[in-house]
Amino acid sequence: MIASAAVLTPLLLIPMSGEDGSPDQRLQDAFEEAAREYHVPRSVLMSVSYVQSRWDSHPGAPSVAGGYGPMHLLDPGRLQGPARAAGPQTQHDTGGRPRTGKAGTPAAPADDASGGHVVQPADLERAARLIHVPAERLRTDALANVRGGAALLAATQRQLGKPLSENPADWWEAVEHYPGTRDITSAATYANDVFEVIRKGAHRTTAEGQNVTLAANPGVRPRVARPEGPQRSKEVECPAELSCDWLRAPYEQIDDEGTYGNHDLADRPRDQKIDYIVIHDTEAKLPSMFDTVQDPTESSWHYSIRSSDGHVTQHVKTKDEAWHSGSQFVNTRSIGIEHEGFLTQPGTWYTERMYQASARLVRYLAKRYGIPLDRQHIFGHDNVPSPTAGAIPDMHDDPGPFWDWRHYFDLLGAPLRATAGPDSDMVMILPDYAGHKPPFTGCTGSGEPCPPHGSSAVRLHTEPREDAPLIQDPGRKPDGDPSTVDVNDLGSRVSAGQTFAVAGRDGEWTAIWFQGHKAWFKNPKKHPTAVGATGRMVTPKEGLDEIPVYGRALPEADAYPEDVEEPPESPLPYRFGAGQRYVTQARVGSSYVDRSSFADTPEPVVKGQEGYYQIQFGHRLAYVRVSDVDVLAGPAAAGPPSAPKSRPAER
Repeated sequence: MIASAAVLTPLLLIPMSGEDGSPDQRLQDAFEEAAREYHVPRSVLMSVSYVQSRWDSHPGAPSVAGGYGPMHLLDPGRLQGPARAAGPQTQHDTGGRPRTGKAGTPAAPADDASGGHVVQPADLERAARLIHVPAERLRTDALANVRGGAALLAATQRQLGKPLSENPADWWEAVEHYPGTRDITSAATYANDVFEVIRKGAHRTTAEGQNVTLAANPGVRPRVARPEGPQRSKEVECPAELSCDWLRAPYEQIDDEGTYGNHDLADRPRDQKIDYIVIHDTEAKLPSMFDTVQDPTESSWHYSIRSSDGHVTQHVKTKDEAWHSGSQFVNTRSIGIEHEGFLTQPGTWYTERMYQASARLVRYLAKRYGIPLDRQHIFGHDNVPSPTAGAIPDMHDDPGPFWDWRHYFDLLGAPLRATAGPDSDMVMILPDYAGHKPPFTGCTGSGEPCPPHGSSAVRLHTEPREDAPLIQDPGRKPDGDPSTVDVNDLGSRVSAGQTFAVAGRDGEWTAIWFQGHKAWFKNPKKHPTAVGATGRMVTPKEGLDEIPVYGRALPEADAYPEDVEEPPESPLPYRFGAGQRYVTQARVGSSYVDRSSFADTPEPVVKGQEGYYQIQFGHRLAYVRVSDVDVLAGPAAAGPPSAPKSRPAER
């Protein structure tokens, strides 16, 4: 049998492609053979693997939970290296208050109310015994790993007293037990996710170059109802299908001078609309972050999501303002979500379970507060606009270039895709994540190259050639230091889903307007890194040679009451010159919230008459005054693209 032959072949990783350069089919064949050998429906086996790992192998490298290979077979005892190391403590916005860097290890909130649910984790050692191969083989050989997963599913089905049926619906309970989930809400949600993949089907070329397809089977329905989960805290704001609990961030006075922490009371959305959801990674292990969020001298955020299983913990009510983004202006308008992980170790920490849970939470919050599902409203900590010019070098860079924005928006039900032809006046950055592996350094802290990995990031050059210098960010590096390929250097990068105005084309190269300059990136037709887009752009009003760009949308001077001190305006150190264009997906009203005292009621929101457009100005967002710009209509979604036409600025 082919399956037996696979066991004898010493594969440490699956090759990137076949001999003719086409994607390799061996993983697809392995699913077929393992399903036949162990009498597991192929759709069940492949869907479990997809929900566990999206069919990626990461040969020999465990996830944070100690899971290996496409079936994510668990071997926590062998978890080594960065996943065991206590990574650097993240530095979050503390609202102008001191950062202690405290990193303790309290127990995580209890979430193990299994209600008698039988837990049968996908144990790697047990799988190795079932298929009679050394356990090490299942850590490094993707094909053996698939056989091990199939054998475990079949063994669990027999333990449950169920037949090895050809009907996928008969395997609901075995699927539910597979990941060893610690509460019945998560177990049921996991099984529902697996069966949703069976119904919808999936296709992907994996990080290892494997071409894998599961045809849709919309007629499959599980035969059991979703069980009721344990009662959760009344404080939690979370969709019913997620396992969530509550760990309060304190609102406490910390000295005799009225200094307080670690968030602000508010009455959102009544007094201030919630416009944004900010995606963070922790750069620390979650127990350390639980300690931080309970310290009134530290920062805060609304939710934490655990890497190993996607469990959600809420800390701050969404009506209140957490101190999480590095910008008080963004804090007043946003919800902050921390994801356990380190941006330099995406294969270990950015798990599919975490992506799935995060997307479920964001969909729920976006629907509740009317937040658009686009990259100017759902963005990373690394996309937050700096509130002032002087703060730019201290702004953050998580979740980094390896966060899979394209997949994330697929999970949100708002896929990133072309909406115009390839010659459009606007483009959306959209590389093929798995195959797009630009070089990075700095993952090990030694300046050595990072291991190749799929990326959402595309680099920008000063000219249309690969040996041209990278675009330099004068705000981030005011001394004129050049941009680098370090994993934490955002100076010359754009990211999947961000949309820009085209500034020129030269062969396989496309230029966009970026922080006041033409910035070039390679965009070959065969493997494009950007696609045509529609929308609106802004440009300086006729007669204006240059207009200021801001990191916050503040009210005009006469909008402030006498007892509220007006914050200083601080235009960003970039040039938005005549003839340049930047994409806008939102017009925002000006506002300011004073944070000056410890009180039992929210501070009043100062709102002005001045309007702003939010623009994709660089890697980060920015704002321009409505009165300074004209709005240009982008090309229509259908038909050939045309030159943009100017229309009066909206007021």
